[in-house]
Amino acid sequence: MSAAEDAVKKELKARRNANGENRLPPAAAVVVAALAYALLPASLLVGPRYVIPGIELALLIALVATNPRRMTRETRWSRNASIALACLVIIANMIALGMLVHSMTEKSSSGEPLLLAAMQVWVTNVIGFALLYWELDRGGPVARRVKPHKEMAPADWRFSQDENHDAVEEVAASASKGSGWIPTFVDYLYVSLTNSSAFSPTDTMPLTSRAKILMGIEATSALLVSLLVIARAVGSLQG
Repeated sequence: MSAAEDAVKKELKARRNANGENRLPPAAAVVVAALAYALLPASLLVGPRYVIPGIELALLIALVATNPRRMTRETRWSRNASIALACLVIIANMIALGMLVHSMTEKSSSGEPLLLAAMQVWVTNVIGFALLYWELDRGGPVARRVKPHKEMAPADWRFSQDENHDAVEEVAASASKGSGWIPTFVDYLYVSLTNSSAFSPTDTMPLTSRAKILMGIEATSALLVSLLVIARAVGSLQG
């Protein structure tokens, strides 16, 4: 074995959970998103109540069948289905957001159900974009596990672990350069959560145009939900 091949083997072996990322966190997130959508008021739904959640869960079941516990295998179909699932969550939620805006501008609309719906839309927004970030960055969750860094697709996001190799020893221990660290779904969920809370990147920076566009759309929609809630709360106080 050549020195280069040996180095690649050591790099892959050093990666956290190198036998594949755990399927449970992203699967649980999809279930939460599907439930949040199914529980929205009827005025915010596209078609019958359980059609969109049913499609999402059907895609999830098919993907779980491919990788039940650890994500070690990937086909063109499974990757396309994973991206389609994330896009479906986002698009359905964006339509619900548009309907929510319309509903909240009507004086006769009921306050409490719409405020709860706004929270459901916000949570689904966080989950949907987290799923898409997780699927797009560096070729997806399977590629991040099985490919050496040099063979991965260009990164869409720069995590702090990607540049901590020259920090103090206890910080550098978890840097990607030395430890083989790679982001998991929880990392992308945190990116999505902070982007929806701060309306801008925090510790993880977008590198590509598509990453910047997606984070911009997410932050704008989250800001719109927040403004709607504030406006409704102020209106209730004045009333």
